[in-house]
Amino acid sequence: MSGAARCVYTLAKREWVRFVRQRNRVFGALAQPVLFWLIFGAGLNASFRPAGMDDQSYVAYFFPGIVVLILLFTAIFSTISIIEDRNEGFLQSVLVAPIARPVMVLGKLVGTTGLAVVQASLLFALAPLAGVPIGIGDALAALPLLVLIAFGLSGLGFCIAWRMDSTQGFHAVMTAFLMPMWFLSGAFFPANGLPLSIGALVAVNPLTYGVAALRHTLDRDASLAFALPSLGFSVTVVVVFALAMFIAAVAIAEERAEVAEPEEESALGH
Repeated sequence: MSGAARCVYTLAKREWVRFVRQRNRVFGALAQPVLFWLIFGAGLNASFRPAGMDDQSYVAYFFPGIVVLILLFTAIFSTISIIEDRNEGFLQSVLVAPIARPVMVLGKLVGTTGLAVVQASLLFALAPLAGVPIGIGDALAALPLLVLIAFGLSGLGFCIAWRMDSTQGFHAVMTAFLMPMWFLSGAFFPANGLPLSIGALVAVNPLTYGVAALRHTLDRDASLAFALPSLGFSVTVVVVFALAMFIAAVAIAEERAEVAEPEEESALGH
């Protein structure tokens, strides 16, 4: 294994070790979205009557959105550890290590992406219990999409957490930005017939295309009924989003390193 691959593996493994030692994160990243799915699904099922799809339940409609919410929560709870690593001194140790910044960022994102995909995949096992017909083939077809969406969200979480000094600030961003981003993705309600201003926000939201791609993969009839973007276009947007977030995360990490080096040299001079 090359030196870069060992660094990626080590940093990714650290995310898994930390997750195993902090089992309470399971509730925040997995149990809470499942509760949302069951509670909102049961409460709104009777009033959900999309045109031309009388047999479509809200529980089934909500399923792709909940999968994306699990990916989002896992990315948030994993990348927030960057703030803790900075306060504990681990991040400074990584920054002065002789490894390229893209390798450091990739190791963090790979670990976070793996955690998110595994937790989201567990929901597919619960889908038949709620009356959502998800087969093994559908789950396997959705797996690459889960990886791409989780990688993009992990990169977004990295970019936000890198500039934060406190976990409280990160949670404020989550409430004011990340959760509305999920709500305006077609995950919670169809985008058909929305006011122009809200529809414009949905159209420019990259999560919209992640949810649409999952809906195409898991429920082809619903994808036609709700006039979603095409599968090819949706996947393209998700890929571009994932690459853009990785590039942005690397650029932010490089910028931080350049700021830190003069400070270290000044401290040595004194």
